[in-house]
Amino acid sequence: MIKLTNIDRFYKTNISRFFVLRNVNLEIKEKEFVSIMGPSGSGKSTLLNIIGLLDEPSGGEYTYKEEPMLHLSEKKKIEYHRNQMGFIFQAFHLIEELNVYENIETPLIYKGIKSKERKAMVADLLDRFNIVAKKDLFPNQLSGGQQQLVAIARAIIGRPSLLLADEPTGNLHSDQGRAIMELLKELNEEGMTIIQVTHNEEFAKYGSRIIRLADGFITEDPKK
Repeated sequence: MIKLTNIDRFYKTNISRFFVLRNVNLEIKEKEFVSIMGPSGSGKSTLLNIIGLLDEPSGGEYTYKEEPMLHLSEKKKIEYHRNQMGFIFQAFHLIEELNVYENIETPLIYKGIKSKERKAMVADLLDRFNIVAKKDLFPNQLSGGQQQLVAIARAIIGRPSLLLADEPTGNLHSDQGRAIMELLKELNEEGMTIIQVTHNEEFAKYGSRIIRLADGFITEDPKK
């Protein structure tokens, strides 16, 4: 499903290049649940952003479902984001002008899903995440943990083929975190491919494979 070949990501300075990723080779099959771990600054989020078409590598090749992903038009990237990829961001990226209900509903509007069906899907997730009472509140009226729950609900409501999660439990207490990991595991068992970045060893083990990065290199990958 995903194949990265000799991926580099660097930033140019006046006298040199600063590498964030170096010679990354990675294959992820459909329906896998992969955890990416490593110290801060190791390149985890950059790797996730490249896979999610939010950043472009400086060199190498990337194919998704056997289609080349480099140098896509913005229109094509939007199509992938709208129809195939879901994101859980560390910084939430909720729309401040929309309430909880509207934030969760937004991906369904972009996908052209009819109003009646949207209402049922949003109601189901509000109930599942135990945030029905928060549906009319705006992001600035929520705690960090509540904002994270809304962001996760928004990411999964459209049932994307690929879910990319950057520290999905980072703002949740342990019990909430385990509940979210159980939900991700359930989605994976239903056929969703999931790649998560995490610092939490316990939550990393929910994945079927743990990849470790250090200084931009893959230092451990059980599939190699």
